[in-house]
Amino acid sequence: MEIFREITPLTQNDCFTMAVRHKSNFDFPLHTHEEFELNLILNAKNAKRVVGDHISLIGQSELVFVGPNLPHGWFTEKCKSKKIHEVTIQFHRDLLQDKFLQKKQLDYMRRMFETSANGILFSSDTIERISPRILSLVNKTGFDSVLELLSILHDLSLSRNITVLSGSVFNNNSISYNSRRIRKVIEYIHNNFNKQAGLSEAAKIANMTEVGFSRFFKNKTGKTFIDTLTEIRLSSATRMLMETSHSIAEIAYSCGFNNISNFNRIFKKKKGKTPKEFREGFSGTRIFI
Repeated sequence: MEIFREITPLTQNDCFTMAVRHKSNFDFPLHTHEEFELNLILNAKNAKRVVGDHISLIGQSELVFVGPNLPHGWFTEKCKSKKIHEVTIQFHRDLLQDKFLQKKQLDYMRRMFETSANGILFSSDTIERISPRILSLVNKTGFDSVLELLSILHDLSLSRNITVLSGSVFNNNSISYNSRRIRKVIEYIHNNFNKQAGLSEAAKIANMTEVGFSRFFKNKTGKTFIDTLTEIRLSSATRMLMETSHSIAEIAYSCGFNNISNFNRIFKKKKGKTPKEFREGFSGTRIFI
C-alpha cells in the first residue's frame, strides 16, 4: 500500500473539525496527517482496520484515537453493511499546549495523547458510554462544542481496557519527557540508531555512570536503554517494510541490525510474524487477525 499524506480541512482558526458520513463502503486510502483524530465507526463489522503496523478486522462498532503522523485507514474488505456510519473528529496537536498538559489535573489526558502515537482502541463499554456524546457533538456550536470535546477526551483518558494497536512509534516527537537528560538521550538514539549507538555514549550525554544511567533511564521511561534502542530500530524497519521495496536484508542493515538472522528473530518476537510475512500482510496479499 502507498501511504498518502492528507491535508485536512482544519484551519489555524479552528479548534477542531467534525465530519459525519453515512456510506456503503470505505474508499479513502491509507494516510497520515499532522492532526489528532478520533474515529467512531458504527455498523461496519468485518471491515479492515490498519493503524501503524497493526492489521485487523473490526467488530460492529469501534472507537479509535490516532496521533499525528500515524498511518491509518479503514477498508471495506469483508464488510457487507451498506449503512456504515462514521464520525471523524480532528484537532491540532497544539490545541492543548505541552506546558498546560504537564499540569497534574491533566495527567491522564497527557498520557492518552502520548499513547495515541501507537493508536488506541477503546472497549465496547467505553463506546456504549461515549458514542451518544460524540454523535450529539454535531449539535453543539462555539465554546460549548469545545468544552464538550475536551470533556469527551478527558473521559476517554480515564477509560479502562484500552488496546494499544501499533507496536511501532511513527512519530519521533510524539512523547515529551519531563527530564532534559532523557530528551537528549532519546534525540541521540533517533540520530544514531542506524549506527553503533551505545549505552556508554548515552551515559556520557546524561553525564552519569553507566550503572547509574541505566537505573535512571529505566525509572524515567519504564524501559531499558537497549529495549528503547531496539524499539526505535524496529519502528524504522517497519516503516521501510511498509513504504519501500528495499530487500529485508537492506532494511535490517540500514536500521542498525548487523545480523539478518537476529533481525528476523527480534522482529518476529515483537510483531508475531517475520518481516516477510508482515510485508505480505500489509500489501494486502494476506490478512492477520
